[in-house]
Amino acid sequence: MNERQQQISENLANVRKKIKEACEKSRRGNQPLMLAATKTVPACDIAYAIDNLGLDIIGENRVNELVEKYDELFTIDERAVERRKHTAVHFIGTLQTNKVKYIIDKVDMIQSLDSEKLAAEIDRLCKKNNRSMDVLIEVNIGREENKSGVMPEQLEDFLCKIEEYSSLRIRGIMTMAPKCTQIEDFRKFFKETYALFIDISEKKSHNIIEPVLSMGMSDSFTIAIEEGADIVRIGSAIFGARTQPVL
Repeated sequence: MNERQQQISENLANVRKKIKEACEKSRRGNQPLMLAATKTVPACDIAYAIDNLGLDIIGENRVNELVEKYDELFTIDERAVERRKHTAVHFIGTLQTNKVKYIIDKVDMIQSLDSEKLAAEIDRLCKKNNRSMDVLIEVNIGREENKSGVMPEQLEDFLCKIEEYSSLRIRGIMTMAPKCTQIEDFRKFFKETYALFIDISEKKSHNIIEPVLSMGMSDSFTIAIEEGADIVRIGSAIFGARTQPVL
């Protein structure tokens, strides 16, 4: 084990400890899934965490980066193919419709569905590839003009519009809270997201399958868990601060 691997091991152990502590305070008492956000993280570091540290869900923000890493992680040799069998791959960033074709056969869930146009393209390519796709609706809980996502007050109408796309398995919602100066400041956004989640989950008309709420990142995952998250997306707390430029 080299120095870099040792640091990842220690970081991951610390994150898991914090998750366990947060679960004891959770309003739902559930055990959330930990997704490792791997933007700018080299494939060798991701492979190490999967092979040696029990990492089983990764999430990429950018299509080009996902495609570049995918072969090395999951197809290049027999070990990589075996690795894919027990590793879920999620797409968690803004997704342009013209790039869906590059990831449709590589991901298990798209967490950033935010337009009917995108829903239609995912559905079209799923049918072409004879598969279905788990999706989360991205909600702009902070109502920020420069951020993607469906506005909270428009979520109900949006769900009704995308129900016609039969290859999409609507699983729930995802949100990115606005930047906050204090960790407790995240709580109000996560409380509002949880209330939305419960509202749509209880409406059988939407046919949401095994409802999932994805919220909370490295700077806020403990609060997100306390407020009911099913998935937390953690990057820098596991792999360290990004040292590569984000293109």
